[in-house]
Amino acid sequence: MKFERFIQKNTNNITIATAILIAIGFIANWLGLHTLYTVAFIIASIIAAVPIIIRAYESLRVKTISIELLVSIAVVGAFIIQEYNESAIVTFLFLFGGFLEEKTLARTRQSIKSLTEMAPTTALVVQDDGTTVETDVDDVDEGDVVLVKTGAQVPVDGDIVDGAGYLNEASVTGESKLVTKREKDAVFSGTILDNGTLQIRATKVGDDTTFAKIIELVEDAQDTKSHAEKFIDRFATYYTPAVILIALIVGLISRDFRLAITVLVLGCPGALVIGAPVSNVAGIGNGAKNGVLIKGGEVVDTFAKVDTLVFDKTGTLTKGTTEVSAVKNYAADAKQVSALVAKIESLSDHPLGKAITDYATNKQIDFDKLAVTNSTTVKGQGVSATVSDHQLLVGNQKMMTANQVELTTSQLADLHQLQSEGSSTVIVAVDQVIQQIIGVSDVVRDNVRPALAQLKQMGIKHLVMLTGDNQITANYVAEQLGIDEVHANLLPEDKVKFVKQFKAAGRTVAFIGDGINDSPSIATADIGIAMGGGTDVAVETSDIVLMRSSFAELVHAYGLAKKTVLNTRENIVIAIGTVVFLLIGLIFGYIYMASGMFVHEASILVVIFNAMRLIQYRPRSSKQQTATKQSEVSHA
Repeated sequence: MKFERFIQKNTNNITIATAILIAIGFIANWLGLHTLYTVAFIIASIIAAVPIIIRAYESLRVKTISIELLVSIAVVGAFIIQEYNESAIVTFLFLFGGFLEEKTLARTRQSIKSLTEMAPTTALVVQDDGTTVETDVDDVDEGDVVLVKTGAQVPVDGDIVDGAGYLNEASVTGESKLVTKREKDAVFSGTILDNGTLQIRATKVGDDTTFAKIIELVEDAQDTKSHAEKFIDRFATYYTPAVILIALIVGLISRDFRLAITVLVLGCPGALVIGAPVSNVAGIGNGAKNGVLIKGGEVVDTFAKVDTLVFDKTGTLTKGTTEVSAVKNYAADAKQVSALVAKIESLSDHPLGKAITDYATNKQIDFDKLAVTNSTTVKGQGVSATVSDHQLLVGNQKMMTANQVELTTSQLADLHQLQSEGSSTVIVAVDQVIQQIIGVSDVVRDNVRPALAQLKQMGIKHLVMLTGDNQITANYVAEQLGIDEVHANLLPEDKVKFVKQFKAAGRTVAFIGDGINDSPSIATADIGIAMGGGTDVAVETSDIVLMRSSFAELVHAYGLAKKTVLNTRENIVIAIGTVVFLLIGLIFGYIYMASGMFVHEASILVVIFNAMRLIQYRPRSSKQQTATKQSEVSHA
């Protein structure tokens, strides 16, 4: 056991020593020192064969016939026919190929390495007397308050209880843009405080933090095999014994021992075995680097086949928070009216009121200093008040009618238009004259329409919205976004029924949602996709997580899945093509043992470098794809 560990630890040194001995052998042959030539190649063959034979033995112990066994038999055969230079070169190329394979595979896993290196190890825990104690991050408990200074990592998931600052959340969301954080805002472990000082009350610690789960998810995903990998594993199980049998038959028929040994060497399915896993690892690593968590190679395969995307509306297609979506103004001074309304609404905790005050704040309208008197809330209608000597009515049409305030024909048309768009409406009258009609709605996420259009160009055939909201609002949102099919007023179980119907119709379905009520549909669909800002349940039951809750990530994930599957197929073609090329070369006498092994190892590197292209993958923009299609049509 100690000897095996020693050999494994020093395999790279053995590879270097073998290369030096081979070089000495060739120099000795050139100088006419034939004894030194033979001795150098014998020693090189023996020391290089040791780690290969050990791996072959370990595989046989678990009843697996490996590539190493083929090479080991070939080396023994080369010794029998005293072709020491062949055996030395074959073993060196095999070890050197393994060395390069290890280095290039390590690069494809760089995203995971960089994530784990970012993981915080200590935290400054605030004590009762206000002092801080540096504590191992595993010893921090939920409810503890931790101090984070400028340039430091946030060690826990939690809520800010004191301070403000700018956080770099790239490790969690993939987005390098700094995010402003204030009191009561949520923060994630592993993010970096670029500027400011924060005190954070821990809500999740250790392995339960978002950052720890991301690392675990991606590591598990890269070890989860795709359909192609599973097929290749089954293929290799039968392929390797078949090669040994073929070599035996060739040797018996031809009586050419050298030819039989060469068949063994050239039959090694190295590129075929490595091609699919390296594509899988590179693709999932790319996703992790860009804020897309894909839970395994099988998910990649299935997502690439998806033709139907089914969306929840609230919190998925829309932001999930009410905002002022439209202001119909009839006043000479719109800002003054907005200030008066915001002042009244600032006294309320109603969601519509908060949306209006947020709107005024974002527009930098100053309303704090205005004085409010005689404020009266009328249930089911709105609020009446005196603000800075102006009599205000803020409410619905019933309030206006009750106070003898009439809307003109054009104002009624504006009101009905906003309502037809699914907006809640607030009518504002100042001194008995209608001055504004404000539309408040759940606003569609930025850049959703172009993202959905791009997904259709990439191969999605059906876009479906399933929502518990009313039909009018659902239809308006669907029309804005180019959704093909809409079903409204649904309960969670109704959404599941629709997903099952789509699957029964032969569609491959992905469901995208963010809430607990979406979890059954996410679990039922062929592929479940969760918005990263959604509930833990939705994230846990999903196959893919979009950490920034961005539709650009959805486009990236779909394009990446298709590209990864294509890349895997390319690698399989390269691997099989290499074997065919080598066998044809062997038949016609152009390929020999050493040259064949060189081509074999080169094919392994080709499939690895081909897979590594996935690390840099970015989806083309919708405009680029359109231009490409137009160019193809014009040349057709």
